[in-house]
Amino acid sequence: MMNSTAAIESLTAAYDRDGVIRIREFFNAADAAEVRAALQRYFRDIAPTLPASDVTFESDGTTVRNLWRMEKHDPFFATLPLRPAILKLVGQLVHGEPVLLGVETFNKPARVGSGVPPHQDNAYFCQTPPDVLTIWVAIDAATDDNGPIFYIRGSQAELLPHKPSGVRGNSMGLAAAFDKSDPFVGTLEPGDALIHHCQTIHYSGPNKTDHPRCGLLMVFRGAHAKDDPQLRAAYDAGRAALA
Repeated sequence: MMNSTAAIESLTAAYDRDGVIRIREFFNAADAAEVRAALQRYFRDIAPTLPASDVTFESDGTTVRNLWRMEKHDPFFATLPLRPAILKLVGQLVHGEPVLLGVETFNKPARVGSGVPPHQDNAYFCQTPPDVLTIWVAIDAATDDNGPIFYIRGSQAELLPHKPSGVRGNSMGLAAAFDKSDPFVGTLEPGDALIHHCQTIHYSGPNKTDHPRCGLLMVFRGAHAKDDPQLRAAYDAGRAALA
């Protein structure tokens, strides 16, 4: 992971402009292998014990789509986001002291992995100012075929209206059409990462291939960002519609 002052300044400029950046080898090969092993252990030993609030399944009812709040259940995932190099970069991007909001996965399993409707994360996070980001680390390769994330550059400037999506794990989706003509395609190798602003529009298709596309997510806000009651009420209404 690049951690020099010049590298961070370059990444910050791109992030502020586009709302999304790609970092090759965010985790080196050894660190990526450690994370993969910890995730496999989590799936084997912890996932079967989780409350319903901390796991979402695909439509087959058995294949895990999302794991939520992993930092609450496993010390490895509580400390992983707090590595100094990660906090140094995140602090620059959120314009202040970084605060961990959560660690989670989007699994996109082979053949049954579902798509994600177009949305902006702050429809879920409900933070003002929107100094919140997600680091999306590839556990498996994200290819053009197995459901990579598409981002709309520059869309982070404004939070647009959302409505209930009908998709568990992504309960809110954009309420209106938008320009998809020139998306940033988040293809990655294992250990690479995408970092996106909480108001950058993004979405992905289903995974119909034989190759899984698991991603580990670490979500941060700036300590100065606060919960917005109006946004929170809209989010709660969207979740209630799926109950």
